[in-house]
Amino acid sequence: MAGILVFSDRTNLALEILTAAGVIGGTAKVLVINNDEQAQALSDAGADVYKLSNDDISLADVGQVAEVLKEAAEKLNADIILLSSNRRGKELAGRLAQKIGAGCLTDVSAINVNGDKIECQRNALGGATVATQYINGDKKVIAVSPRSFAPFAGSGGSINEIDITIPASTVKVLEVKPKAADTVDIAAAEKLVIVGQGLNSKDDIPMIEELAAKIGAEVACSKPVATDKKWFSEEHVVGLSGKICKPELAIILGVSGQVQFTVGIRDAKVIAAVNTDENATINTMADYVLTADLHEVVKEMNEILG
Repeated sequence: MAGILVFSDRTNLALEILTAAGVIGGTAKVLVINNDEQAQALSDAGADVYKLSNDDISLADVGQVAEVLKEAAEKLNADIILLSSNRRGKELAGRLAQKIGAGCLTDVSAINVNGDKIECQRNALGGATVATQYINGDKKVIAVSPRSFAPFAGSGGSINEIDITIPASTVKVLEVKPKAADTVDIAAAEKLVIVGQGLNSKDDIPMIEELAAKIGAEVACSKPVATDKKWFSEEHVVGLSGKICKPELAIILGVSGQVQFTVGIRDAKVIAAVNTDENATINTMADYVLTADLHEVVKEMNEILG
C-alpha cells in the first residue's frame, strides 16, 4: 500500500483521520504546520509527525497550503492524502487534487479496502442514499467527515522537522477576529434538542434552551429555522447544508423530516420525535414517536425535570 499523508489544522480531526489511515494500511505520516502543541499531542498519541515551521505560511491561503502539501507528499512518498471534510478541508481537497493530478472524494463517512481499491462511503443524491465509490488512480485525495472514526490512540510517536519551499502567499491577513457567531459545536454533542418549523415563535426558544440545559444537551435546528427565520446561527443547523451529527440522544421537535435534514441525524443512537403530524417522515426513523404539540410537551418536560 502506498504511503499516506494526513493533514488537518485541528488536532481532534487529525486524530480521527489517523484512524481512517489505519483502515487503509500502509505508512501514515502527519504534517503539522506552525503548531508545536498539535505536533506534541499527535506524537503523544503515537503518530509520526513532520513539523513545518515557517511564518510565511498562512493557513487562510488554501492555495498556498495545497502547494505545501503537494511538496510534502512528494518528499514523504505519499500517494494518498487524507484531509478533514470540514469547510476548509473540502476546498483544500479540491485544490490539492488538481495540483497533483489525483482523484478526489469528500464527505467520506466509511472506508473499506477491497483488494487494491479503497472503497469510500459517502452521501449521494442529496443524501437520499449512501454510495460506495473509489478513486481509479494511483494518487488519491480523500476528505473524511468529522466523527466518522474514533480518535487514534497509540504510542511510540515521533516529531521530525521537514523543510519545504514555501510559495508566496496570495492572501494578506490584515486582522484576525473571533467569528461573530455562536461557539456551539453540535457535531460533537452527545445530546441534542433539535427544533424545526413547528416552533411557533422565537419567543418559545427559551423553553427549548431550558429543556436542553436540564438534560445536558445542545440546541440545534433545521435549516429554515436558521436561514429563513434567522432564529439561530448557521452553526446550529443539522443536515446536508449544516452539520452531520451522531449524538447518543436526539430529541427532535416539530421537524417534518426532509432527507436534507435526516442525513444529518440518522446515525443518532436514540431518536425521539415530537410532531403534530402522525405521518411525518421523521417518525419513520425515530425510536420513539409522540404525536402532540411540541410546546405542550416541552412545557411538561420542563416541569417534570424540575
